[in-house]
Amino acid sequence: MHSIKTTRTARLAVLFLALTAMLGLAACAPLHLTPEIRAAVAAPDRSEADRKTDERRFPEKLLAFAGVRPGMKVLDLGAGTGYSTELLARSVGASGTVYGQNSQKALDGFIKGRFDQRSEKFALKNVVKVARPDDDPVPPGAAPLDLVTIFFAYHDAPAAGVDRALLLKRCYDALKPGGVMVIADHAAKAGDGTSVSGTLHRIEESVVMKDFADAGFRYDGHADFLRNPDDPRDKPVFRSPIKVDEFVLRFVKPM
Repeated sequence: MHSIKTTRTARLAVLFLALTAMLGLAACAPLHLTPEIRAAVAAPDRSEADRKTDERRFPEKLLAFAGVRPGMKVLDLGAGTGYSTELLARSVGASGTVYGQNSQKALDGFIKGRFDQRSEKFALKNVVKVARPDDDPVPPGAAPLDLVTIFFAYHDAPAAGVDRALLLKRCYDALKPGGVMVIADHAAKAGDGTSVSGTLHRIEESVVMKDFADAGFRYDGHADFLRNPDDPRDKPVFRSPIKVDEFVLRFVKPM
């Protein structure tokens, strides 16, 4: 069993190195901070709790990396209580739409009424609450989408038994040609794969790269503003004594 796991890990490592060389992973994608993004993050009616979260999420950079623009139609997967959903909605403005997706299990379990409470307070009514399974997240009538985001939630999929191939197929099919999918998540150590998704709440970057490549997406860049090379990546993210190492990747549906 150990030799099988070692062989699988080695294959993943070789694949990741090949993808890195082929796709030019060494070059960070440029960021363009639009006035709309700056205004969304700086809005005076945002909560103090959200501003505290900003200190570790760098939302201006994340939104800029995703290329969020007014009028876009966006699906925010694993939206949780809506922190990112609200920022996306503020950035796309009244002419855009943001679908905030959670599974019914998540809504009933730890989210409860907090997403609804945020929506009631939020001035722009361009957010659509979506309660759908994580591997079938696109609501009827939402396609074609300009952007799909999954921020710090993809690592939960293996532990929850979510069909990742089906999840990405649904997103791929719903995106317009040239549409973008952006993922940010907590990095696992090389070789850990998905084995620590339920314990450390981390996922290996090479696994994500392979999942998206298998789904037909084209890699389109990465950003390093959430990275921390000093993180040994061996502690649960909620109990890490130092800043967690996190990767940010962008993928495109080919034209």
